[in-house]
Amino acid sequence: MITKGQIIQGLQAVAEAIAENKDYLTELDAAIGDADHGINLDRGFQKVLEQLPTVADRDIGSLFKHVSMTLISSVGGASGPLYGTMFLRASIATAGKEELNAEAMGAILVAFVEAIVLRGKAQLGDKTLLDVLIPTQQAYQSAIAQGSDFPTAWQTALEAAKTGRDSTIPLVAKKGRASYLGDRACGHLDPGAASAYLILKTLFDPNL
Repeated sequence: MITKGQIIQGLQAVAEAIAENKDYLTELDAAIGDADHGINLDRGFQKVLEQLPTVADRDIGSLFKHVSMTLISSVGGASGPLYGTMFLRASIATAGKEELNAEAMGAILVAFVEAIVLRGKAQLGDKTLLDVLIPTQQAYQSAIAQGSDFPTAWQTALEAAKTGRDSTIPLVAKKGRASYLGDRACGHLDPGAASAYLILKTLFDPNL
């Protein structure tokens, strides 16, 4: 079970984690993209952090909607629309909720995947953040179906997320700026996959 208070702490932790990894994410993007991924995400999540006190009394769905609108309006490049749509779909799945049980967490992960499929027109293996989101969602649902409690299922999901992140290294990109590089994108970790893993790991940490 994750409470609204933990989600607020999680969003604060995400902003801190993105700031700490801003240069790393930008370096990843410099190899196969526009060299602005970390910079753009940091701008967006610092804005989220700045505005959190004004929305802390809202339900989780409303919090996620506010995050969505903030990222869309303040993050440049493809990241703003992609992450903004993810949180927007998640806000619909969590409307009115003050806490998240195992089922609600599953709904969020489904919403994240659906958002990127809808917005980015990507699929598994295209060297995008979907290579993290899909394995995470599948591993989590499988663990819950087998009777795992949330912390155990989430740990299983994060292991799948990390494997998915690293799986992008040898892939040829089929979406975004990296797709223009063809085989030259091989051997590089996808920056979107890296940030997606970081956000998932930090936002839903059951130890917060």
